[in-house]
Amino acid sequence: MANTGSEFTVSTEKGLLDLDVIHGFLSTCYWSPGISRSRVERGIANSMCFGVHEKSSAPEGRASLRQVGFARVITDKATFGYIADVFILEEFRGRGLSKMLMDAILNHPDLKGLRRLCLMTRDAHGLYARFGFAAMPEPGRYMEVVDRESYKRD
Repeated sequence: MANTGSEFTVSTEKGLLDLDVIHGFLSTCYWSPGISRSRVERGIANSMCFGVHEKSSAPEGRASLRQVGFARVITDKATFGYIADVFILEEFRGRGLSKMLMDAILNHPDLKGLRRLCLMTRDAHGLYARFGFAAMPEPGRYMEVVDRESYKRD
């Protein structure tokens, strides 16, 4: 798809988020298959959200926005943040949008100065390494409780 006459922007305005796009992606991706729309909505309501939008001119000269990416940060805005649900729609990959999104997250004033910012990834280690992320030096210190059936109960 040509990007003629359009530009991309990152916004934290929740009113611009397209829940159909977000839920559509998350319900089929490897980390949250089958997640319900209500759970996605609850996650958005309780997180800092970053939407990547394609801005293009409509025939009448009005700008229109189309959501093409997303991420959210769960944080206390003082010491810790967890970056989750990061994606760029497949047809928009390879244009530097994930870098734009990560740059917006890491430079957001509410997230600057956190002692720890973490994330999990199966396949984007190279991207995140560019922003200073590294594998946990002592993974044995990390613990979690995982309920793999939780989405099935919604």
